[in-house]
Amino acid sequence: MPSTLPAPHRRSTMPAFTLPLSSPLDLSASLLPLGAAGDDLLERWDGNRLLRTVPVKGRLVAYRAVPQGTPEQPALQIQTEEDVPGLDAAIRGHFVPTPGGWQELLQRDPVLATLDRCLPGVRPLRQQNLFAALVRAVSAQQVNLRWAATTRARLADAFGDRHEVAGESVYSLSPAHIAALDPADIRALQFTTRKAEFIVGIAEEIAAGRLTRAMLTALPDEAVIARLTALRGIGRWTAEWVLARVLGRPVVVAGDLGVRKVVARAYLGREVASEAEVRQATAHWGEGALLAQTLLLHDAYGTM
Repeated sequence: MPSTLPAPHRRSTMPAFTLPLSSPLDLSASLLPLGAAGDDLLERWDGNRLLRTVPVKGRLVAYRAVPQGTPEQPALQIQTEEDVPGLDAAIRGHFVPTPGGWQELLQRDPVLATLDRCLPGVRPLRQQNLFAALVRAVSAQQVNLRWAATTRARLADAFGDRHEVAGESVYSLSPAHIAALDPADIRALQFTTRKAEFIVGIAEEIAAGRLTRAMLTALPDEAVIARLTALRGIGRWTAEWVLARVLGRPVVVAGDLGVRKVVARAYLGREVASEAEVRQATAHWGEGALLAQTLLLHDAYGTM
């Protein structure tokens, strides 16, 4: 179960503080997905320091974080462009804590028990910025992840907002700014025409207030999927990843090829399974589904 966290220790002379986190948490391993495909300028992790923006009370605040401590006593040394109330909780919200009933699940599932021993402290990483998460998903459709990161970096550099923290830069994407673009402007960055149109369309929905993370948080899973798949460019696969990665729901993304492969190898003794077979093989995961899926993908690919 998550540990009780002490209050963060702040420095009075600058916007910097040490933020204790729930244990167990292997920060370096859990952050690995952010840098695995290259630097997209939006979520920057090089194995030593993290540069990211986080939504706090309707605004984006940039921060720089360096992991401290151990998986048993994890912490981040934070520097921010602006220290605002609620920033502590927002940064902590990046890491999905150990779900209730996890130890009981490990007793019933030897596959997960082995992974939990081999990967102690690997935990799911949330993307709290809905627009950035959807841009990430659209950019990755039908291309390799390195090229997706390259095109996102071009989008950030051309049309993003630049934040400076401790002498380093990180970018964010404003839905209002992107919504005002002609899709041809994004197409010029070597996105496909359809992806450029999808990104502008999603930005328009979010900028107009018709789609927010708070709205999705209030909905059950199937209603979230229905709302997201009503957007051009968003299918069920992407919507389920939003449930997992943005909302932190215990969802198995059974249509994802990577998930179909790792579940097939671990539970069915073959290279790939159908979506229905994945759902059947993982039905017992329950509230531990997100962490279980994370461990399987991390073990196979080093990412989630």
